[in-house]
Amino acid sequence: MTWIKPSFNWMMYRSGYATKPGQEVVLGIDITREGFEWALKNAVLSKFTPAAHVSPEKWQRFLTAKPVRIQWDPERDWRLQPIEGVRAIQIGLSGEAVERYVNQWVVRIEDLTPTARMVAAAVESGTPPSPLPSASERPYPLDAATAAAICAR
Repeated sequence: MTWIKPSFNWMMYRSGYATKPGQEVVLGIDITREGFEWALKNAVLSKFTPAAHVSPEKWQRFLTAKPVRIQWDPERDWRLQPIEGVRAIQIGLSGEAVERYVNQWVVRIEDLTPTARMVAAAVESGTPPSPLPSASERPYPLDAATAAAICAR
């Protein structure tokens, strides 16, 4: 399984600003809107959630049938502190979804490691970087059915 992590700050939390072993390089990967939406529409939450699933058995069937997993984690600020009431989505791809991601969805790859290191230096100094890399991130507009299926609201 490979993961799409759309939140820059959450990725900094996960990689320790690109310093954790095996995570010393952080890539920004732009994908098509069509690919992103396909992933969301072919997803199931990574854990049983009564608000989204009729029963644990039905959730298990979705888990077997769908190639994408959705996980929600607390969003982080540039200092990696949790932001109260805000969640960051993690999108796990397997099987057909990985094939589509690699061969159809990727449109640009950028090395964000220097940006990660710049933000780490800003945290050390206590002065926020300008501009904040996360400043351009916005909530993704979802249709009601998809939002309900992945507990986005």
